[in-house]
Amino acid sequence: MAKLSCVLMAPLLFSFLLILMVSSQGPPSPGYYPTSRFPSLGFDQGFRNRWGPQHQRVEQGVLTIWLDSTSGSGFKSLHTYQSGYFGAAIKLQPGYTAGVITSFYLSNNEDYPGNHDEIDIEFLGTTPGEPYTLQTNVFIRGSGDRNIVGREVKFHLWFDPTQDFHNYAILWTPSEIVFFVDDVPIRRYPRKSDATFPLRTMWVYGSIWDASSWATDDGKYKADYQYQPFVGRYKNFKIAACRADGQASCRPPSVSPSGFGVLSPQQESAMEWAQRNSLVYNYCLDPKRDHTPTPEC
Repeated sequence: MAKLSCVLMAPLLFSFLLILMVSSQGPPSPGYYPTSRFPSLGFDQGFRNRWGPQHQRVEQGVLTIWLDSTSGSGFKSLHTYQSGYFGAAIKLQPGYTAGVITSFYLSNNEDYPGNHDEIDIEFLGTTPGEPYTLQTNVFIRGSGDRNIVGREVKFHLWFDPTQDFHNYAILWTPSEIVFFVDDVPIRRYPRKSDATFPLRTMWVYGSIWDASSWATDDGKYKADYQYQPFVGRYKNFKIAACRADGQASCRPPSVSPSGFGVLSPQQESAMEWAQRNSLVYNYCLDPKRDHTPTPEC
């Protein structure tokens, strides 16, 4: 009987090892690479310091911002946009970074404080031996006023984001939002109604800051300043977008080989792989949440 069990288990073990091996190799090719389609911007061509100027520098095309016990730092685009493709290559700090957020995002909080829209790429700091969490999020008309309705979808990436620069991007069009990692679409957020989609113009931001109250294991691990400074590095900024003060006829760029807004079957396949292998949290699937404020679920 034991021999028969081993014979029966062998194909299952082989299948498991095959799946594990394929998963460790990363996602299938998306077949189309928006990062290479849009020219890179130098930091000064598209952005300026927003806060913490003493914790920010640009050297040889790389923007470095850092957090210590005195301050973090952030930057902001020179213009506001109504849609477009926004990206940057980012490299994160290894080691103990619990409580620290390194981000790249769109927001209009300065224009609509307490009632703003936002589209986030946020790296949640971690403890040694544990992976970074990439959090994508969408806010619509409400944050900062006790009525925060986040739409968090989180991933553990298929590579170590501290070892090299990787490309992260947001496509925001009138019909959908798509998040990309190294040109692989990882999340699509479609416009199902005006009430659940950001429609007002936004700026582009990046920052590094202390979010100890919630960033790592819901605040279990805090920023520890014996490991300071905490550093984030950015380069190869991409902005292919419709400015708020531009022509009304402007249309956001396509990130599909078809030239239209729909992702190709190959891109869809890569996204399915990323969600199957790297997704660790989806707000729509959280049984602890009240989904009344998120009817799109």
